[in-house]
Amino acid sequence: MQITLKLFASLASYLPPHKKNGIEADIEVAEGSTIGDMIELYKIPSKSAHLVMVNGFYIKPEERNQYVLKADDALAICPPVAGG
Repeated sequence: MQITLKLFASLASYLPPHKKNGIEADIEVAEGSTIGDMIELYKIPSKSAHLVMVNGFYIKPEERNQYVLKADDALAICPPVAGG
């Protein structure tokens, strides 16, 4: 099945080479794949997966390994930000 993976800021470098606009790529994933599976598959440091959303809805850290993705989901991951 296909989902859209969106990785923002410093995480964009973890996207596969066929990215659409620098921050997202349509990817094929196995049925039953979880958010945790995607973080592991794309070697995203878990500490950098600060804000995780599916279709615009926040997914708590403790739910990410159980949340099963569905066809056409948009998985967005943002790193922590700092400012002054």
